[in-house]
Amino acid sequence: MNAIHPAAQAAPRTTLHYLPVGLFGAVMGSIGLALAWRLAAGMFGLPARVGDVLSVVALLAFAVVGTGYAVKAWFGFDAVRSEFAHPVASNMFGTPLITLLLLPILLAPFQLAAARLLWVAGAIGMLVFSVSIVDRWLREKQTVITPAMLIPVVGLLDVPLALPALGWQSLHGVMVFSVAVGLVFGLPLLGMVLTRLMREDAMPAPLQPTLLLLSAPFSVGFSAYTTTTGQIDLFAEGLVMVMFFALAIVAGRLRALVAGHVFRLSWWAASFPLAAATLASLRYAGHAHHVVADGLALLLLATTTVCIAAFAVRTLRAVFRGELQTLV
Repeated sequence: MNAIHPAAQAAPRTTLHYLPVGLFGAVMGSIGLALAWRLAAGMFGLPARVGDVLSVVALLAFAVVGTGYAVKAWFGFDAVRSEFAHPVASNMFGTPLITLLLLPILLAPFQLAAARLLWVAGAIGMLVFSVSIVDRWLREKQTVITPAMLIPVVGLLDVPLALPALGWQSLHGVMVFSVAVGLVFGLPLLGMVLTRLMREDAMPAPLQPTLLLLSAPFSVGFSAYTTTTGQIDLFAEGLVMVMFFALAIVAGRLRALVAGHVFRLSWWAASFPLAAATLASLRYAGHAHHVVADGLALLLLATTTVCIAAFAVRTLRAVFRGELQTLV
């Protein structure tokens, strides 16, 4: 049984009933990769067109995944309700909200009003979602501990990222609130996940890619903190260093993909943590002005690009073969 989506499988069979909400992670990863290539183009003289093409791809991915999940909800809302009730899959409902917080960065130069509207919807939705999930955790005994539990609270760290592009830097209180809550609540959850990993059996194969989320509090935290403060200080540097340490620990999890293991849609859970780490490393490299920092940033950019491209090829191949359901 799928460890991420069993509840939805138990729901009535309807159009796209199998489509997991966590597939929005593919959109998040695509947006992050587009932003990384844009930043790298300015820093290292890489082709700017790559970032532009990836931005279009990210927007198309949002349209396709958003439409697909809307169809699932329209024709079989019981499947969505079952998914939200599941202890693991429920955390993934933060992914479409984070997508709404990231898309405005791409849209703002072309359609500022639409970008602002998306951000407001994403920010309000993320706050409500975070409060409701944490409240559920406090009311119900949690017997399933996974890295996906980081999404509801660490997702708040994405709230400040688009505000400079939207011209809303004046929302400083919102930025501070998001950074503070995201870090203060995220770090204890990270400790819980590490304790579970050390004391219990290895997580099921579908959940292995979520281990990349262990680096997210530090990579996204770095971007959110520096966006809020407008500088890279000692604390920000410390976040990047911990991020590199976390990546070194979990990097081996990607070997399963390289080794040709069965690909699942849950692999997309690794895409945004990789993209977020790439963005953080590029921003740090621009501050450090050191060959090692530059090398690490370019290595992460190449790794993230190859991984997301591999995920996309395998997903599209399954779509064209009519085998997408087998990847859930």
